Amino acid sequence: MKIEISLQQSVVNAIESLYGQTITLEQALLQKTKKEFDGHLTLVVFPFLKMSKKGPEQTAQEIGEWLEKNTTEISSFNVIKGFLNLSVATPCWIDLLNEIHSTQDFGIQKVGVNAPLVMVEYSSPNTNKPLHLGHVRNNLLGFSLSEVLKANGFRVLKTNIVNDRGIHICKSMLAWQKWGNGETPESSGKKGDHLVGDYYVLFDKHYKAELSELQAKGFSKEEAEAKSLLMAEAREMLRKWEDGDEPTVYLWKMMNQWVYAGFDVTYKKLGVDFDEIYYESETYLDGKETVLKGLDQDVFYRKEDGSVWADLTGEGLDHKLLLRSDGTSVYMTQDIGTAQQRFKAHKDLSKMIYVVGNEQNYHFQVLSIVLDKLGYEFGKGLVHFSYGMVELPEGKMKSREGTVVDADDLVEEMVSTAKVTSEELGKLDGATEDEANNIARIVGMGALKYFILKVDPKKNMTFNPKESIDFNGNTGPFIQYTYARIQSVMRKATDLGLSIPQTLSNDIVLTTKEQNLIQLAADYSVTVKQAGDEYNPALIANYIYDLVKEYNQFYHDHSILKEDDANLKSFRLMLSQEVGKIVKSGMSLLGIEVPDRM
Repeated sequence: MKIEISLQQSVVNAIESLYGQTITLEQALLQKTKKEFDGHLTLVVFPFLKMSKKGPEQTAQEIGEWLEKNTTEISSFNVIKGFLNLSVATPCWIDLLNEIHSTQDFGIQKVGVNAPLVMVEYSSPNTNKPLHLGHVRNNLLGFSLSEVLKANGFRVLKTNIVNDRGIHICKSMLAWQKWGNGETPESSGKKGDHLVGDYYVLFDKHYKAELSELQAKGFSKEEAEAKSLLMAEAREMLRKWEDGDEPTVYLWKMMNQWVYAGFDVTYKKLGVDFDEIYYESETYLDGKETVLKGLDQDVFYRKEDGSVWADLTGEGLDHKLLLRSDGTSVYMTQDIGTAQQRFKAHKDLSKMIYVVGNEQNYHFQVLSIVLDKLGYEFGKGLVHFSYGMVELPEGKMKSREGTVVDADDLVEEMVSTAKVTSEELGKLDGATEDEANNIARIVGMGALKYFILKVDPKKNMTFNPKESIDFNGNTGPFIQYTYARIQSVMRKATDLGLSIPQTLSNDIVLTTKEQNLIQLAADYSVTVKQAGDEYNPALIANYIYDLVKEYNQFYHDHSILKEDDANLKSFRLMLSQEVGKIVKSGMSLLGIEVPDRM
């Protein structure tokens, strides 16, 4: 914020003038004044006491008096112990609003052709089940992080790795082969990912029944698992797939295509997309080859059963399996191959960010070390965007048991609830059926996305659909309604023949609420940068909530269209317009639409 930088320089000048000492701009640190005190910006004077050789209150008083006398930015000040609270003069706030108004895409950096290239991997679904609530958080975080990084001037490649091979995929395939009777998405009327997911659950049901029978015969749980014929068939199917057995590969391709078609529908509903999609079936062989090369170079070692391992005890970890005894690969093998392919395809790739839950913290710690051991420069630079789990008020979800919250069902429920709630509150009065449906979609998806993205990614969270669709409080609909209110004001202004000047006169007298609202609006650019630096879209979400909360207080206390003073009316219209622009920009970084009417 220009006011801050200018005042920091003035503090530097004050210290030199008063005490004959030179400090840097960074040392003249200003922070927002706490709400319980008068002022806009606060200077902590304790670092300057050795220079002043005086107490904190006297030092703060001297600096405040110097600033008031020698600068035009300060209208008044007050001292609370060692804290100098500065009130910024009205002309500075008007100049700041003029600057925001004249800046296209305020707070957003342009992406240059030579900007650093960052790849963000998110979604990473398995082709044995539909996307669920956990995937929803992953997709929304990955998409939003990508948009925030773009807003910070990075070139971003959004990418997805589809886990389309492995024992879990074979479980669905085997169940369909045994009990499917040729069922297809068309014959069943189900989305393909749902159909395949049903067979994954069916496999688990039969597997548990088989284990129960074996245990009833006196075998222990471990012995029963080892004797399971069903699991042995699944493992045999995986070996056949890896050997290229034609019937097995045909079945795999057919069922995967059903799933991909289903995924595409869900991604479209969520409003997320990808620039590149990788498939584990196409990357694991590269990883396998690299692991075997590492074995030849004594980077890894082979056990007596033929399995290949990495010894990571030197790094304070344990031993990590890279290839099973039967030669089949594990997730780590696939991730090695995928990383290789990505950095080979994009020579200028500066960073790879994996959006994956915190239960995989160890996995990505190992991946970074293993790639580094293999001699890849990019190994140490991998970033694991680790986020917490999402649960329901009822507790955890389990895919195998079919107790997950399906993403498609959740979206449908959110939109339906949004429509009912909006109708009850009269938000859809006068809207056509198509308009009402579109508003319900925007509000329902906005509620879902905002409720998830406002939480610090590192934290576990409980998703409560009922709480998320509320037109009051820290929710998406509250923000969307405020935006629609601003657009209504702007439409009425146009109808009255009012227009906003390019530049406002800075001799207008502003209230404290108006000054605070400009200060908060100006914080948008700082918030966008912080969100990018910290990989935290929640900072954007909660900033936008604070902004609309402040705007609503301003709207409640100040007349806009009925204001008699023409200059003040123009100011309040410009302020409303710029707040609206920032709300729309910030929500777009979260992947959330805002309606013009509600």
